[in-house]
Amino acid sequence: MNSDENKSPRIDHVSWGLMQVARIGEGKDFKLWPGGGRAWDWGETGTRHAPGIQPADIEELIDHGSQTIVLSRGMLLRLRTCPETLELLEKRGIRVFVAETKEAVEIYNGLVADGEAVGGLFHSTC
Repeated sequence: MNSDENKSPRIDHVSWGLMQVARIGEGKDFKLWPGGGRAWDWGETGTRHAPGIQPADIEELIDHGSQTIVLSRGMLLRLRTCPETLELLEKRGIRVFVAETKEAVEIYNGLVADGEAVGGLFHSTC
């Protein structure tokens, strides 16, 4: 990736219920990918803490060229990831990290700094 426009946006701040993302703005939950991102509205796919992140939640990240994906589990580790989601990522050869939100942000920002085509789903509360 050459230009900043095509880089995944850096997460500048995360605390309970609030994230600040470069070039995107402030919000609670985010979908981020190479070149952009947006607020993550769980209602779009019917996501709940259990069974968790669904394949439909990550399709947008893949469509935008994410070759590595970071999935946050929430600050209290309540957000799960459906096994089908992990199977889809493995099938497509996409590297995945699943971690508590603050750790997930550190992993993601490190990959952004390395210039990777990284995407992520971030939940800033439970």
